[in-house]
Amino acid sequence: MSGQRKMKSYEELGFRDDFMFGKIMEDSELCREVLERLLGHPISELKEVQTQREFRHSVDGKPIRLDVYNEDSDGSIYDAEMENLNNKTVESHQLPKRSRYYQGAIDIDYMDKGNSYKKLPESSVMFICTFDPFGKGFPLYTFRERCDEKPELTLNDGTMKVFFNCSYKGKDIPDALRKLYDYVEDGKADDDLTKRIDAAVVKARKNSIWRTQYMKERVLLMDAREEGREEGREEGREEGIQTGGDIRDFQRISDMLHRGKTVDEIVDFCGYSRELVESVEREMFTVTD
Repeated sequence: MSGQRKMKSYEELGFRDDFMFGKIMEDSELCREVLERLLGHPISELKEVQTQREFRHSVDGKPIRLDVYNEDSDGSIYDAEMENLNNKTVESHQLPKRSRYYQGAIDIDYMDKGNSYKKLPESSVMFICTFDPFGKGFPLYTFRERCDEKPELTLNDGTMKVFFNCSYKGKDIPDALRKLYDYVEDGKADDDLTKRIDAAVVKARKNSIWRTQYMKERVLLMDAREEGREEGREEGREEGIQTGGDIRDFQRISDMLHRGKTVDEIVDFCGYSRELVESVEREMFTVTD
């Protein structure tokens, strides 16, 4: 299972790491300021910020977890996801389809509460990427529904998907956004907001409860990876793990999914193929009530 990356110690985590990103963004004021910096306009006061918000009543019954889900006092919804390559290809992140899936899950969750589609709130799905997600050299990519025959005609359905390219080195972006990008990229705190984020990261590294939470996740993933390696050595099942798997693989993967691990995390740290992990996920959560 070559190509796996070593999982960072808790003390090594920075704002760009998924776990730390979620913890820092639990501060509603910091979260609001980060969202305003990214979007380039003010937003109203945020209600309770929910990190790792789970949606089980999604399009096909599979659970998904959103990194940072929040709603402002005007009813607009914002989902912010931190994305690192982690030795994988840009294509393997499947950002376009994931953005569509997340948007659909947000809408269905709203409808499941007995609301009318006529009152669907405005919602923005944002991916903060430490790489260029589309390889076109733009600092960000904003997508709204438009008419092919008349591009100036927008569907005006209240949805927006934005992909931020924090690796962008051009100077033609607002200085405030440049400083946030620089902080995500290399941890350089150079203005009030990034310095406060950095101070929150330093404080978070001393939080023993969060450290324990992270270590539990780390041990779970490392144990599963080592079990897979050992079985591969003993039974010559290396190829099977990558493409097919057996009942023990199913049990390990399902256990990790039940514990809140994402498909990406299991693929990244344990060496299973995405096809296998997604097939286990489908079997687990596609059920009839």
